[in-house]
Amino acid sequence: MTDRSIFDEMNGSDGQCRDAYQVLQEWLKSAPPQLLEHRREEAELLFRKVGITFAVYGNAEAEERLIPFDIIPRILAGHEWARLTRGLEQRVKALNLFLQDIYGPGEILRAGIIPPELVFQNPYYRPQMNGLALRGGIYVQVAGIDVVRVDGDDFYVLEDNLRTPSGVSYMLENREVMLRLFPDLMAMQRIRPIENYVDELLGTLKSVAPATSSAQPTVVLLTPGSLNSAYYEHSFLADRMGVELVEGRDLFVRDEVVFMRTTEGPKRVDVIYSRIDDDFLDPLVFRPDSALGVPGLIAAYRAGNVAIANAPGTGVADDKAMYSYVPDIVRFYMGEEPILKNVPTWRCREKEALSYVADNLHELVVKEVNGSGGYGMLVGPHATQEAREHFRRLVLASPDNYIAQPTLALSTSPVFTESGLAPRHVDLRPFVLTGRDGVRIVPGGLTRVALKPGSLVVNSSQGGGTKDTWVLSE
Repeated sequence: MTDRSIFDEMNGSDGQCRDAYQVLQEWLKSAPPQLLEHRREEAELLFRKVGITFAVYGNAEAEERLIPFDIIPRILAGHEWARLTRGLEQRVKALNLFLQDIYGPGEILRAGIIPPELVFQNPYYRPQMNGLALRGGIYVQVAGIDVVRVDGDDFYVLEDNLRTPSGVSYMLENREVMLRLFPDLMAMQRIRPIENYVDELLGTLKSVAPATSSAQPTVVLLTPGSLNSAYYEHSFLADRMGVELVEGRDLFVRDEVVFMRTTEGPKRVDVIYSRIDDDFLDPLVFRPDSALGVPGLIAAYRAGNVAIANAPGTGVADDKAMYSYVPDIVRFYMGEEPILKNVPTWRCREKEALSYVADNLHELVVKEVNGSGGYGMLVGPHATQEAREHFRRLVLASPDNYIAQPTLALSTSPVFTESGLAPRHVDLRPFVLTGRDGVRIVPGGLTRVALKPGSLVVNSSQGGGTKDTWVLSE
């Protein structure tokens, strides 16, 4: 049975197949179940052959896992994508202006829009960035904005991922697998391509190279190493962009200039696409015990001799407490109403909100301000009384560390199961690139799906999977 109160991406709220899915529906009607099962098995073999995995920290039994992939695509009409991209561009522009402001004049703080303690006491705030003029004023070159749909018209932003957003390799691999397995189906529709993402990423990174760089700046991707949960993606992107994948030990700083060790001698580095946390970037500035970073890197950065994407200190704009202020941030800097809505949010740091949350845990989702990956959260309606009581104690003991939101009826999309097609909840992570030459958004993104019936948790580390996202040309 389909719950008609939940919007279904394929069948809407009224059970009638939506226009964007008409071709897929007709194809599915004519496809024998054994064909779909065969394609599912082929997809799994392809993923295993390529080695598309992710790591789960603290899980001794399965350090490397194959990310589950569903063969039924999620489809967006062209007009839906157009509205979504307008909202994403507006939001990311405002967040870049916010970061430029808080590390500069601080106008939004003086205006009383944002409580200063949310900035200055934020664990991701980096005073070393104060007064530093970044080329183009761009702090966030790569953003992954998580959006959900709860009805047919509007997308809501669930999270802003501005530090080291991941998942784009799965987006690209998902499309390659679908092209190999369903060429006939894909040829029946005008699906906008995403293959140019890597070129767009490289162009974005080169655009923020220091003014002193050569016409062909040297870009590297800095990884923590092969034990990192997203190492597959790091190596994938470096390979596709044709840039070196480096660890901290491969780089050194001399006279406030970053160099890469090569077999032909030192080579100057102009842009570092960093996939390591700020704390580990430079042991002379942040954690002195870091073996992952590069001593002197921040001095070279402040001297304007190297660009780091994303900039250190961007995390102050993407924690879950700051998230609740993003609509105000959009209004303050853009002079416009937000195109994309936020999910209503209670800030437990505020007395009235704390009281409401403590009394209504049974119907709320409670999240740690700095949590990620589906950890550090309570889904009240699906939790035990014991778990709710445990969270109540945590929230009351440290209210600044939590926010709460209503339990959303996330839209569903059909997935292929052993018993046929079945609805599962989904979200979407489009990737927004911002360079000196503007904002670029490839048409699609990573659709994550909660493969467990009724589950709202789509994170792969929590049992979720992915599917290809098709955006149709109008």
